[in-house]
Amino acid sequence: MSAEVSPGTDALAAAGQTRGIFPAELLDRCISCGFCLPACPTYALSKDEASSPRGRITLMRALETGVLDDDDATLREQASYCLGCRACEPVCPAGVQYGELLEHWRSHQWQGRRRPPLARVLTNVVVRNWLVRRLGLFSRHARTATAAPQGPHLMLGCFERALFPGVSRAARRLRPELDAPGDQGCCGALHAHNGDLELGRELGRRLGEQLPGTIVTTAGGCAAHLTSVLGRDRVKEFSEYVAADPATAVGELRVDGRRARVALQDSCHLRNGMDVWREPRELIAAVADYVELPGAAQCCGSAGSYSLLRPRDSRAVLDPKLDQIAAADVDYVVVVNPGCQRQLVGGLRRRRSRVRVLHLTELLTAAQDGGLPRRRLRLGTRLGRRAEAPTDEAAGPAGLAGHLNDRPLPDDPGAAAAGRPDAMDGSAGPDDTHRR
Repeated sequence: MSAEVSPGTDALAAAGQTRGIFPAELLDRCISCGFCLPACPTYALSKDEASSPRGRITLMRALETGVLDDDDATLREQASYCLGCRACEPVCPAGVQYGELLEHWRSHQWQGRRRPPLARVLTNVVVRNWLVRRLGLFSRHARTATAAPQGPHLMLGCFERALFPGVSRAARRLRPELDAPGDQGCCGALHAHNGDLELGRELGRRLGEQLPGTIVTTAGGCAAHLTSVLGRDRVKEFSEYVAADPATAVGELRVDGRRARVALQDSCHLRNGMDVWREPRELIAAVADYVELPGAAQCCGSAGSYSLLRPRDSRAVLDPKLDQIAAADVDYVVVVNPGCQRQLVGGLRRRRSRVRVLHLTELLTAAQDGGLPRRRLRLGTRLGRRAEAPTDEAAGPAGLAGHLNDRPLPDDPGAAAAGRPDAMDGSAGPDDTHRR
């Protein structure tokens, strides 16, 4: 598609030619410079302008002005193919708030029956508090009977409490002052990212009323969404909450008599939306030998529900990262988001990797305890490839950058590969990954 930019939406609005799908101040901010292209995972895989942030904003402008109909095939495909990782935001000199634009786009594009059926099922489940509570009914996640008036409160993720209940238990072991009311509802991030922005914001406001004061979350995607609804002063991601207290006991994690080698997978929304990336690295380095993956700052392909809605494309994004993990010779990969945890657990299991995936809370409690329990080896594995049985947590089912000087700092190791056009090439070409 052409990268030519349509006239500004302000001018078109004055002439009565816009549809009101997008806020004009958001849509007009893009200057089509192209800095976002090398940072975009789907553009890196497809080399298709339409699959870049610049190309998608051009499509949004065509939708806003009526040049393209709602049912246009390219609009439908690109609204779905985008990961929503927001890697374009920190490198944008104009401060385009692409994540919010994408939420408005999907809220229009995915109305009614046009929303993917699986996305509709997932959002219908977590909108009901009794179903959310039932998700964690048998999982032994952390919970307290009451909530302190002003917190701090531990937010229990909807699916995290069922898939990875050890995360919330570890969080409360590290910071016992956190209460964790078991009757809390969904934060709305799943809805905001899957075509129901207004309901997503309403659920965030409800959770803010249910948990007054400071909310601490172990899920990067939920943290970024809640921040957009409740404000930055009320929401803390767990690593920044812990890093702010220098008195936190950390211990040391050792493997075979040496300090463990540990890598990190950033949460896209946490890093690109909240600028939280230093804190988890500092905490890991305090208890183990930290190893920076070349693509630590790049999306793992989970992207919330994306890995379920587009599993083939999700794996195409994940595969280079699995190669990097294998080459790094690490003992553990740490995550700060449950979707990333599920994605990496599944990917490494398929490769029969010995590398174990832990949430940051689990790594820190293991360091306090002097190590993790050894897991039994699976039978029938190849010699020299020690595939280990998963833990119970791993066995479950499948402040935006506004100016040029807000780009990743030179001493930011994870940003080293984020701007390279070839950073994600080499595992699959567009014909293998992008269903047109």
